[in-house]
Amino acid sequence: MPAKATLFNLKCEPIFDFGTGPRNSVFFNPQGTILCIAGFGNLRGDMEFWDRKQLKLISKPQASDSTFFQWCPDGEHVVTATCSPRLRQDNGFKIWHYNGELRNTFQYSAGDELWEVGWQPFPLGVFVAKPIVKPTVSVAQAEAAKPGVYRPPGARGKPPPKKISELEPAENMKKIAVEESNLSKSALKNKRKREAKAKAKDQQAHDGTLMSRSSDQRDAIAMTNYIVGGATTRQQPVSEGNADDDKKIKALKKKLKAIEKLKEQQQQGKELEKNQLDKLKTEEALLKEIQQLEIS
Repeated sequence: MPAKATLFNLKCEPIFDFGTGPRNSVFFNPQGTILCIAGFGNLRGDMEFWDRKQLKLISKPQASDSTFFQWCPDGEHVVTATCSPRLRQDNGFKIWHYNGELRNTFQYSAGDELWEVGWQPFPLGVFVAKPIVKPTVSVAQAEAAKPGVYRPPGARGKPPPKKISELEPAENMKKIAVEESNLSKSALKNKRKREAKAKAKDQQAHDGTLMSRSSDQRDAIAMTNYIVGGATTRQQPVSEGNADDDKKIKALKKKLKAIEKLKEQQQQGKELEKNQLDKLKTEEALLKEIQQLEIS
């Protein structure tokens, strides 16, 4: 039966259901930002790379006949290998990026054996987490590009037979899969075009909002988003003073988000109250305070 993967919190409460698939291994990168669920050994080598924060599938490459997997200390690359004595034929290793790209491959000659592979070790904290890079081809496009299953002429145009062990998609893909299965090819194509257009429009609006600010404000926002918004810090002991600063920064960031919501309401034509207008005037002071806390 396909293996089911679920993410739990410290209270043993389920957070996210990754669905089912041919898996027998789970690996977090050293920074804890990317999760790889894979099936090696007697399975076909499917790998699923997930964004831990957004819980979205990044890529789904396949490393056939692999018996070994290891994350690079930089948290961006992995090595898969076919090693002896588990498999004595076609020994070698491959280096992948988490976005699904195969960066390098080394195949041993017939008769030669590879027994072990490993990355050069580095102390924790040398490599900090970087923003997630999405692949140029999405998982859905890659799956659609694969050749379909052959069906004899007599079975074409009829619903496919029900499988005994149907793979279950992840919880954030179930609704999409059901919706798209009910659409024709042209309707599905138009739907994806609308989604891409809406995404581009949102990005353009975000860029326009940033450009309407002064250069100092843009620099402060960029610094705030980098520090507060998700860059993992080095794994070193934190002093009480730094912890207090972090709390202040988070509180200020929360106030900035509230101001952004008020600005959106004002742009939509809603009349703001006096205390809300006073909040808008504090934006520049909040940005400067965040910048000073980060410098100190």
